Amino acid sequence: MREITDVFLSFLKLGFTSFGGPVAHLGYFRAEFVERRRWFDDRSYADLVALCQFLPGPASSQVGMGIGLMRAGLPGMFAAWTAFTLPSALALVAVAYGSSLLGGAVGASVLSALKLVAVAVVAQAVWQMAQTLAPDRARGSIAVAAALFMLLVPGIFAQVAVIIAGAAIGLVALTPKDREGRTALSSPIGPLGAGLALALFFLFLLGVPWLLDGGGPLAQLFDIFYRAGALVFGGGHLVLPLLESQVVPAGLITQDEFLAGYGAAQAVPGPLFTFSAFVGAAALPGAQGLVGAAVALIAIFLPSFFLVPGTLRYWSTLADYRPARAA
Repeated sequence: MREITDVFLSFLKLGFTSFGGPVAHLGYFRAEFVERRRWFDDRSYADLVALCQFLPGPASSQVGMGIGLMRAGLPGMFAAWTAFTLPSALALVAVAYGSSLLGGAVGASVLSALKLVAVAVVAQAVWQMAQTLAPDRARGSIAVAAALFMLLVPGIFAQVAVIIAGAAIGLVALTPKDREGRTALSSPIGPLGAGLALALFFLFLLGVPWLLDGGGPLAQLFDIFYRAGALVFGGGHLVLPLLESQVVPAGLITQDEFLAGYGAAQAVPGPLFTFSAFVGAAALPGAQGLVGAAVALIAIFLPSFFLVPGTLRYWSTLADYRPARAA
C-alpha cells in the first residue's frame, strides 16, 4: 500500500507541474524516478522510453504507467495514470464549460487567441516530427504515400491498412542500426495476463465499431477516442487531425471549439491527450458533459492500459529482433 501511495503522490506532483509536452515530461520523470528516488537506473528507464515510443498512443503517459506498473503492479499503474492525468483533465473540462459562456467581443478575442496558439503549435510539431521521423528519402516517401492514401481513402480500416503497409515496407526496405545490449525490464504481469491484455486491445479495436454502430453520442465518443488512442503513433500532436476528422463532421463540436480547446490544452500541465476531456465535455449539454468527458478520457487511454502490461514483459526480446525494429 505504501508503494502505491508513493506512486500516486509522486505523479500527482508531476501532474500539476509538468508543462512543456511529452519530451519535457520524460525529462521530469527521469529527474524524479532515476536521479532523485532511484527507482530505476538509466538503462532501464531508457528501455522503457523506447518501448513506449514503439507503441501507439501517448508515449509520456505510457512511460508513467510503466513506472507505476513496475513499482507497484497494476494498482500502481492506475495510480500513476490517475494522478498524472487528472489535473489537466479537470482544467480542460472547466475550459469547455467556460468556453460555452464566452460571448461578445471579449469571448471572441479569447477564442481567436486560443486558435492561433493551436495553429502555431501544430505547425511547429509537424516541422519537428518531419525532421525526426522522416529524416531520409525512404521514410519521407513512406510518410507522403501514407498521407495521400488517407486523403483518398478515408475510414477506420484504411487507417489500420496504412499502418500495416508501412510496417511491411519498413520490414523490406529499411535496415535498422545495431542496438546496444539492454537489461530486461521487469514486469509483474505473467505470460497469460500479458496475452490477455493484447487480445483485449485488438478485440476492442476491431469489435467496438460494430458493437457501438448506431449508438448515441456517448457510444460515438467511445468509438472515436478508443481508435485515436490505438492508432496514433508519434504523440499528442498527431491525434489532432484524426480527432478533427471525426468529431467536427459528426457535429459533436464546432471547428472553432475544437481549435480553441486544442490551444487551451497547450497551457495546462500533463498529457496532451487530456484534450479528449475537453471534447467530451463540449460535445454534450449541461451535466451530461461530465459523463462525456469521462467517457472520452477513458476511451483514449484504454488502449495504453492494454498495451503497456501486454508488451512490457516481451520488450527486451522484441527490441533485439532486427525485423521488428525495421517494421
